[in-house]
Amino acid sequence: MSPFLSTAESRWVISSYACRGWSVGVLIWLLFFGVSATAANPVLQTLYGFGDNPKNPQAALVQASDGNFYGTTAFGGAVGENGTIFRISSNGEFTPLFSFNGANGSRPLASLILGTDGNLYGTTAFGGSGGDQGTIFRIILGGVFTPLFSFRGTDGSRPQASLIQASDGSFYGTTAAGGLNADNGTLFKITPAGAFTSVYSFPSNGRNGINPMGSLLQHTDGNFFGTTALGGSAGNGTVFRITPGGTFTLLFSFNGPDGSGPAAGLARGTDGNFYGTTQFGGLTDNGTVFKITPSGVLTSVFSFSGPNGNYPVSLLALGRDGNFYGTSSGDRAFGGNNTYGTAFRITAGGALTTLAVFNFSNGASPAAGLTQGRDGNFYGTTFEGGPGSGGTIFRLVEPPFVFPTSASSGGVAITWISFTNGLYRVQYTPTLGAPRWTDLSQDIRATSDRTSFTDNLAGATLRFYRVGLLLP
Repeated sequence: MSPFLSTAESRWVISSYACRGWSVGVLIWLLFFGVSATAANPVLQTLYGFGDNPKNPQAALVQASDGNFYGTTAFGGAVGENGTIFRISSNGEFTPLFSFNGANGSRPLASLILGTDGNLYGTTAFGGSGGDQGTIFRIILGGVFTPLFSFRGTDGSRPQASLIQASDGSFYGTTAAGGLNADNGTLFKITPAGAFTSVYSFPSNGRNGINPMGSLLQHTDGNFFGTTALGGSAGNGTVFRITPGGTFTLLFSFNGPDGSGPAAGLARGTDGNFYGTTQFGGLTDNGTVFKITPSGVLTSVFSFSGPNGNYPVSLLALGRDGNFYGTSSGDRAFGGNNTYGTAFRITAGGALTTLAVFNFSNGASPAAGLTQGRDGNFYGTTFEGGPGSGGTIFRLVEPPFVFPTSASSGGVAITWISFTNGLYRVQYTPTLGAPRWTDLSQDIRATSDRTSFTDNLAGATLRFYRVGLLLP
């Protein structure tokens, strides 16, 4: 274990309880110092490092009903380099679940989604029985795999985005290629039982966009919104709306200065607008964050400049605090200044905070978005880097948030937000002027998302408490 996180690192939420001779009716003052979990920057913690096999996770994680996270690797596995599905607990216990063999799929690039039936659904960009065009599948949490559909080209090819389950119970998605028109990509629908319907093929002229690489988003009006990576009036990609029946409306064409090459779908903000990223374009061609209204009015929110990120290719995640969280992939693949990517937080107004900077040893080239776990922390993957150079699974650990509380019956109960298997330490000091922190107990291993410790205040005159998380 590393040394206990210090106050100077802003990793503490400090509760102070002042007692003037413990007795009935004594006055207790409750104060709070430090920063809350939503105000402090989290700490990057590597949960797992991939080696040669499996390797290269490109998709975001999904947390299932059992509390574990599930994801995919684009390469490796028991059969060639076709990719895998895995499970990982919040304390880093990694379990391989399934290896693709080509016939049932190859190269899963999109995140899994949790269906309303409790099963996981996903896609592979290659493989299948339709001529290596990609597949759609279901896998239960225990690892039993069922292929649902193999693309054949005319109905789509190379699905790279996650599915979404719509209000009608069916799944909707995109393919980056294939279709009826010049290999420009498609939109499709599939039921949980595998009944497939082609919804839309992008036209050959490219004006509505080509190569949709991001997932769809269903609006409250029942329509779907999405992006294409290329095409439109300037060839830089588009934003569109489509009805479940396939009626298509072009909303916006990127022109470069306002963004270019959106590789991810849209996220809905608390203001009812949609937010997304473009891989290129903006003020320095390092990519952008944008906002667009349901009617198609687009506003550039932020332009990456290089030091604060390069080339975001992942879906933004709306945090519980109302801000958006995401990653930038870095520019190593483009021969630039050898950056390895970042994780960031951005407000709807465009104020960006860099939360983590990857340096290869802790991961590199995050191509997937972040997932906020039930413990409040964000989890993600990097495609490369880490201790085994095959990518990582990481967590952005928030400082423990201590709930307001009061002392009674000769003791004080200190309660904080935790995550299962997180190791915490409770300490006290009689003064904050020159603090002398003393452990109150053995380190506490959390078993849920809320943990408590009760201190006996008998004989105490003044105590200030702090709760900290021990990082491995």
